Amino acid sequence: MPLTPLDIHNKEFTRGLRGYDQDEVNDFLDQIIKDFEIVIREKKELERQVEDLDEKLKHFSNIEETLNKSILIAQQTAEELKGNATKESQLIVREAEKNADRIINEALEKARRIEIEVEELKKQGKVFRTRLKMLVEAQLELVENNDWDQLLQNDDNDDNNMEDED
Repeated sequence: MPLTPLDIHNKEFTRGLRGYDQDEVNDFLDQIIKDFEIVIREKKELERQVEDLDEKLKHFSNIEETLNKSILIAQQTAEELKGNATKESQLIVREAEKNADRIINEALEKARRIEIEVEELKKQGKVFRTRLKMLVEAQLELVENNDWDQLLQNDDNDDNNMEDED
């Protein structure tokens, strides 16, 4: 059975004569709990997305199955009617073919639109990733800036000056 954040939180370790620093272990466990909770949330979100996509896939599979059944029924009907009257069966076959073409064309159009949407989502994902990367790099550049060192040195100098005055 997989660990839960609560299992990690409630884990007790035996203490030895020269064991680990309890605060360090607790801090580390707290970080593991936070990271584990994030992973669990992300997993649940991905599972939800998979369920949504599965539902969509089932929907389109049902449409495909319905189209296949419709084509089969149209063919069977055409064969039965062909025996009754050639003229009537030819009209039915033509109508069935028109309907089948229309349904297939509509399905192909839907597939094209979905493909376009997928491509657009991929493009948006790339743009988001690029922007996020730029933002993270900009933030990292701010943190690594020498101004921080100067600020910290000024604070140290101020502290030293205060001590000298005492």
